Amino acid sequence: MAHLWLLRTKTFYYSSWRSRIVQYLYPIRLEASLHETIWGGRHLEQGGWKQLPAGNVAIGESWETEVSNIVQNGLYAGKTLGDLVTEMGPALLGPQAMLVFGQRFPLLAKFLDANAQLSVQVHPEDGYAAKHENGKLGKTEFWYILSAEPGATIVHGFETATTRADVQSAIENVNLDQLLHEEPVQAGDVIFVPAGTVHAIGSGVLLYELQEYSDVTYRMYDYGRLTASGKPRELHIERSLDVARFDVSPQIKMHPVTLPAASGYEDRCLVASRYFLTREMSFKEGTTLDDKTSESCIIISSLGAELEVSYGPALEQRESLARGQTMVLPAALGTYRLEGCGVFLYSYVPDASDEAWQLWLKSNQESVQR
Repeated sequence: MAHLWLLRTKTFYYSSWRSRIVQYLYPIRLEASLHETIWGGRHLEQGGWKQLPAGNVAIGESWETEVSNIVQNGLYAGKTLGDLVTEMGPALLGPQAMLVFGQRFPLLAKFLDANAQLSVQVHPEDGYAAKHENGKLGKTEFWYILSAEPGATIVHGFETATTRADVQSAIENVNLDQLLHEEPVQAGDVIFVPAGTVHAIGSGVLLYELQEYSDVTYRMYDYGRLTASGKPRELHIERSLDVARFDVSPQIKMHPVTLPAASGYEDRCLVASRYFLTREMSFKEGTTLDDKTSESCIIISSLGAELEVSYGPALEQRESLARGQTMVLPAALGTYRLEGCGVFLYSYVPDASDEAWQLWLKSNQESVQR
């Protein structure tokens, strides 16, 4: 009888805890973390995306969903996104996100200002990272080009198929750039970068990036550049060669697909994979969209949109989102309403039956090869 009483007591407290968590679910607006880099600039401020530190500090990245980012609004203001992952678990993440990523925040969103050429990098797949990087995730990512100076390019794969030996020799002789494929880019381009793709962002490019939540990056090549102290930057040659693909990228620029939508807005699927699906929504003045969260948390980043997100039993509560800001909708939030005007990105972890993913694949068959 004592065991039965204890079981009932635990069940009661678990149910009460879960109901409190659900009761306090709301759209989480995060304060981004800014990262100084040697290749960064001031374009995030000049374009009205972010307020940067005073002076000539070169900011290369704004991390929108870093787990150490501080919640700006509501009951959890002052806590970190990581705190909420620990406290809410499935209610925040969602079963599909946890199926793919486990109990961790699944995706890292960023704004990047490449004021100078980045090094040539490659990321491992999940299996290699788990084995060689203490259980970490690999990294598949995509870039949405927000602006690009005339003549701006990225590196994506090789000009012709090559071999590990030839690439290693080119790195040692500081002429790998002769083997790499450079692709011109402009605003609106969508670039998918699966794990194993040798890649680099060229100078004069401002972009939005979404990636698996991983910090595993192997620097393959840096054009022979030296640090301020006159030393070459560290390279990770062996591991980069272990994980790199040495072929020509089958598809570099994705073909966004317009999705069926109600009047008043446009909805395009930019990119889709097992790790993430990102839609670009363009609202006209007065647009209203009702929807419901389910299997995954949703990341909303404003590319200029002024949005109100209504939630609660009668949609009586509201949170706002402005240009350059990012918000997370918990998976268990339920019914919500988006109202406003402008362009924003809407990302989540899809399941295989996702209609947007299936429509996107029909126009991007080459991407399946990666």
